[in-house]
Amino acid sequence: MDSTTNQADVLQQLFSNFLKNRKLRNTVERDKIFKAVCMAKDPFSLDVIWKRLEDNNFHVSRASIYNTMELLLDANIVVRLQFAGFNTLYELKYIAEQFNYAICRHCGTVRKIKNDKSKKLLNDYKIPKFTLEHYSLQFYGICSKCKFRLKQRSL
Repeated sequence: MDSTTNQADVLQQLFSNFLKNRKLRNTVERDKIFKAVCMAKDPFSLDVIWKRLEDNNFHVSRASIYNTMELLLDANIVVRLQFAGFNTLYELKYIAEQFNYAICRHCGTVRKIKNDKSKKLLNDYKIPKFTLEHYSLQFYGICSKCKFRLKQRSL
């Protein structure tokens, strides 16, 4: 069994326990949404999850996806990534903790950057009267494709 499968099993158990503690049912819709979220390897929007479910002939309302995502946020399974000027994206917390993000201000492309160096720097960082749960480091600039296009236009 690979580590992704093991991680999905751990997350499934965590979510089930969270729902049980909140006295909420683990519905078919919540389960399908959860599995679609676990399949995502990159930051995703709620529309991406809705489309993935629709493509698999599982019809669910966007409200159900939104509500389930709020539960996953409360359960500390996913994190909300808010990039300035762009739509809200989500990502599994254990994946998000491994990366920083480079965002192109022109086309909106989000590129993940392994955060080994910054993680070492920020591991011991303490904020008075504040308990850190998650952090996200974002770099804004212009990607090589947009830079090339802008250069071509100016010629």
